[in-house]
Order: sequence, then structure tokens, then C-alpha cells
Amino acid sequence: MQASPIEIQSFQPEHLDAAVELSRQAGWPHRREDWALVLSLSKGFVALENGRVVGTAMATLLGDGCATVNMVIVDETMRGRGLGRQLMRAAMDAAENRECRLVATADGLPLYEKLGFAAFGEVLQHQGTPAATERPADVAWAETVAPATLAALDTQAFGADRTALFAALAERARFALVKEQGVIKGFAALRAFGRGEVIGPVVAENAEIARDLIAFILSERPGAFLRVDTTADTGLAPWLAEKGLGHVGGGIAMRRPKADIAPDRKLKTFALTSQALG
Repeated sequence: MQASPIEIQSFQPEHLDAAVELSRQAGWPHRREDWALVLSLSKGFVALENGRVVGTAMATLLGDGCATVNMVIVDETMRGRGLGRQLMRAAMDAAENRECRLVATADGLPLYEKLGFAAFGEVLQHQGTPAATERPADVAWAETVAPATLAALDTQAFGADRTALFAALAERARFALVKEQGVIKGFAALRAFGRGEVIGPVVAENAEIARDLIAFILSERPGAFLRVDTTADTGLAPWLAEKGLGHVGGGIAMRRPKADIAPDRKLKTFALTSQALG
């Protein structure tokens, strides 16, 4: 029996419901709102078989120099037909000459390596209902949010301009801040995501400030289901587990082309916005 032809088309809002179903099939917790946020910031693509969405991929452009490739899913009944490669090529072409970053699952790792991506770190997903946590005295919720100010700080840590992302987060998230003599030393965002809420990004001058920011949010959200995506090099994973957020998975951080080790920066990213958005 001859296989039906596959079309790669631009991801439109009318494809969101089908995308949510694909992510449920893959075991992802993403709500329609979570997909819509990424789509609003990205150039997205769908694979269609007779009008049915059987695959997705997006490229989120971050300034002129960087993009994240994300939301790459192929319907389990369609695997082995090269759809993942086609969708990845579409997303990489949309990124043009930017550095591309992604978080790979074990299943996707061989394809990404063939496409020229190289591993540069490990992402650790922690989630759960937090244990009782003392509220740090030096952290407070921001009364007002200046997205451009936070985006500028984030650029120092992330290495790319995510102004559009912070404008979107300003409408969806609360921000906790650590200030010293009026200068922001670190911040953390809290927003609805998946089964509950996600803490991220967390950007700070050091791990102590990052822990205080997260501990503050934990103390403010007793009984809530919370998620943090950190990286192995932050050293936060054992502390998060002690606080009741168990390690439940993660992935391999990859980039293309392979880049030199990033220079030391005054600010560091201690938790991701999400695995899709970095």
C-alpha cells in the first residue's frame, strides 16, 4: 500500500488543538496555552497527511544571533518516514544563519547529531509539591515589571536577546527580585504551565541568590505543583530534591554549530524559562 504524501506547511493557530494531542501522545504536559506562547514567538511548521497534523517543529528567533529549535514531535504511527528530519530542516532554515540551540531526548539525539548539533550540557527537570520552606528576607515580588530591564539582564546570562519573550512573560508571570541598593542581583519568574506552575527563568549573580529566589517562591506556593528545569552545572539539583522537587527526567542541551565555551558572565541562568525557550 502506497503511503500518503506529506506536506510541510506553516504552523497556524488552527493547528494548536492537534498539536496538543500530539504532545499528550508523547507524554508532554503542555496545555494549549503553552503551545500558543511558543508559537507567538516562533516560526512554526507542521507536517500534514491528508490534512491531519502528524508532526510539528518550531524555530524561536532570539535576536540576530541565536534561535531555539523546539516542539519537535512526530506522530508515533508516522515514525521511520523521515518526518523528523524534514521538520528539523524547515526549522533550521527558518533560523537562517543563527546559532541553533535545543534540548534533546535520547530518542532525538542521533538525528540531531547527524544534523550537526553538539552536546554542551545536561538539563535536569525537577517537579513536585514543595516541602515547607522558610521565606528568605531579601526577596520580594516585583510591584511593577519592566520587561526591557529584565531582558537586558537576561541577555548577559543567556547570551542572546530575548526581549520579545520577556514582553510575553510580563503578561503571564509574576517576578521575584533580589535587590541591593536598588540594583537587581537576580530575578525569577513564576507562571502557569502544564500540570501546575513553572519557576523560570531564574537569573542571578550566584547560586546563593538563585536558591533564595526559588525558596521564596516555594514558600509562597505551599501545596502547589511546581516545576524547575535547571542544568547540571548549576549544582541546584540536590537542593531542589531536598525541597521536594524530585528529578524526573531532562535532556541534553545541544547547539549548532559547535561553539567554544561561553565566557564567564556576571549573571548566570540557573533555571530555564522552559526546555523549548531556553
